[in-house]
Amino acid sequence: MPKVLCGATHRSRLVFSSASALSGLLTRCSLSPCFGDARSLETLAFEEIQASEKPVNSTAFVLHGLLGSGRNWRSFSRDLAAQLQKSSPSRVWRMVLVDMRNHGRSAGLKGLDLPHDMVNAAKDLANLVKSHGWAWPDVVIGHSMGGKVALEFAASVARGDYGELAVLPKQLWVLDSVPGEVNSDETSGEVEKVLLTLQSLPSPLPSRKWVVDHMLNLGFSKMLSNWIGSNLKNEGEHVVWAFDLQACIEMFNSYREKSYWPLLEHPPKGLEIAIVQAENSDRWTQHVIERLDYLSRKEEGPEEGKISLHVLPKSGHWVHVDNPKGLLEMVASNFYSCT
Repeated sequence: MPKVLCGATHRSRLVFSSASALSGLLTRCSLSPCFGDARSLETLAFEEIQASEKPVNSTAFVLHGLLGSGRNWRSFSRDLAAQLQKSSPSRVWRMVLVDMRNHGRSAGLKGLDLPHDMVNAAKDLANLVKSHGWAWPDVVIGHSMGGKVALEFAASVARGDYGELAVLPKQLWVLDSVPGEVNSDETSGEVEKVLLTLQSLPSPLPSRKWVVDHMLNLGFSKMLSNWIGSNLKNEGEHVVWAFDLQACIEMFNSYREKSYWPLLEHPPKGLEIAIVQAENSDRWTQHVIERLDYLSRKEEGPEEGKISLHVLPKSGHWVHVDNPKGLLEMVASNFYSCT
């Protein structure tokens, strides 16, 4: 059994045994403390995963999608950290799984800048780095809405929005996230249907089973219904959402409206933006795919970064669930290396 050491700082440490040559996977969970600000600004909750207890020299942030949380990416991050450790023992990667604003353990944080949009969600990441005195992340991995937060983070660093000391990531992984404006008429509209359904539900909710059964009766898939149910937490005799639904809707509207084509057309020098299109995802139009393909083939200028396009086979939008092995192989074999 993994040993858990809990301290007064709400930080836990687990060491996972492994049959491989690795010494194990170290996981730390933290609720970030306040830092110097007149509003006593709280920063995001996060979890750290690394494949060695050696000193860390590389960092990747992992950002979940709408209505998710960092824990959704725990298995993938463990496997990626282990794979990177095997392929390059001198690089000790730390995966920081962030609960973005209004989600997971970051739901209900006080003092966050408004509105709830992509700009401020990305700024939260910068505040997290500054508050802990961390090195700036070498890589940012973002799924769906998290992909656009990753793009906003890189664009904001490049503009100098976070100050002169902010360092541009070397690589972004944007997982099944359309970089331009999202028109619901060009997709199945599944996200909008889910949000409208959740808005119509009573509060508090009777039970997790009641929610899952209700979603199934409305025609949602078993996988999606169970995933929605996993975002509930116990509160007395009832269950409540682990996210702030209304604030998440605001974030979704910002996600649909923001376009990062200018960033992709002229990526900053030293940055690679790797776009992953899930083969069976309904998010992509032919026009968007052709535009990305052109940018990935375009010869980069001496002062520009790089765009790469990857197609993940046998996968819908939930890339880490539909084809986790394929995603791991794709990301690990193309991951940033300082060498």
